[in-house]
Amino acid sequence: MKLFATKQIAAIDKFTIENEPVADIELMERAAKKVTEWIGLHFSPQHKLVLFAGPGNNGGDALAVARQMADMDFNVELFLVDLGRELTGSPAINLQRLRLQGKVRMNTIRHIKEFPIIGSDDIIVDGLFGSGLSRPLDKLPAEIVHKINSLTNRVVAIDIPSGLMGEDNSENIPENIVKADYTLTFEVPKLSFFFAENGRYVGNWEVLPIGLHPLAKEQTASDWFFLEREEVKEMIPARGRFAHKGIFGHALLISGSYGKMGAAVLASRACLRAGTGLLTTHVPHFGYSILQTAVPEAMASIDVHDSIITEFPELAQFSAIGAGPGMGIRSNTCQALHNLIKNAEVPLVLDADALNILALNKEWLKELKPNTILTPHPGEFRRLAGEFKNSWEGIQKQCKLS
Repeated sequence: MKLFATKQIAAIDKFTIENEPVADIELMERAAKKVTEWIGLHFSPQHKLVLFAGPGNNGGDALAVARQMADMDFNVELFLVDLGRELTGSPAINLQRLRLQGKVRMNTIRHIKEFPIIGSDDIIVDGLFGSGLSRPLDKLPAEIVHKINSLTNRVVAIDIPSGLMGEDNSENIPENIVKADYTLTFEVPKLSFFFAENGRYVGNWEVLPIGLHPLAKEQTASDWFFLEREEVKEMIPARGRFAHKGIFGHALLISGSYGKMGAAVLASRACLRAGTGLLTTHVPHFGYSILQTAVPEAMASIDVHDSIITEFPELAQFSAIGAGPGMGIRSNTCQALHNLIKNAEVPLVLDADALNILALNKEWLKELKPNTILTPHPGEFRRLAGEFKNSWEGIQKQCKLS
């Protein structure tokens, strides 16, 4: 799945309106219907719905959702935030439709003192601001967010939690972002949903398809992709009835040191579980009995050194190589890894201490062959790429590193 920046999503919306063709108000109705269907499946009419609508398209979605939920016999109350300007375009049309329907109690919030008393079982629907937001919330919108976040009610955000930006939140104000339990986003997830620090705002998110034009998505370039389960399944080769271990490759794993043989054991088990036909694990001399006892399926290659990795076996027989778990960073091990980087001609995966060694010898990064895979956790990545304040900055460093 391609992931798009919020400006790209807006352009795809525009393309859909012009080329499907579909009126903007009907695309909004389509999106709102998806939200309505989701709410109807997850909550019963016993729960009152309290919707907060802002002045833009996200508010227009909320207005449409309020009308549609009322038609499903839900008890609905809506609070429209008045920021001193009249609604225009599709939001204005949806406001008029809501008034004509006459089933929803409507209120206007001009001051935080007008924030309602909300019952403990009520469901809050956040339609204040969408993904087009370009600066942190302040004044009345921020005060409303503070009020919402102070409650224990379940919160459903339409498209994106109000106050959260689609990509870079480096200059955002954390306390001015709605903390949603559920986020119902349209067509594709926003990049910021994948950042750990935003989990407390996004909650559980779901993608609701609203029929944006497939040609627009196909023609819009992106540097970000999300791998889905079905795509992963397609990458796993089917195994024939007469298949055997000899035709599924021979992996080499270089792992372990004194006190860290558990890493070699766990990595060996993982490698076998992932599907390699044959596995040879290269370990320090003292680790031989541990490996053969814990993972008898793996063949053992024994280092000349008792307690650390100082070498690796002849590489010609191997179809892939992994190195790093529990190796340590002793000087002899560093030299062995450097020699491996220079001599390996098959796919190479570097993890754990192999990455820590690279962080100490960053000039070696230039020697990595194409398609070498690095698998750092956040601490290892910081040692490799330098400090960063948030995941967005981390991604920029990752792009520079690659």
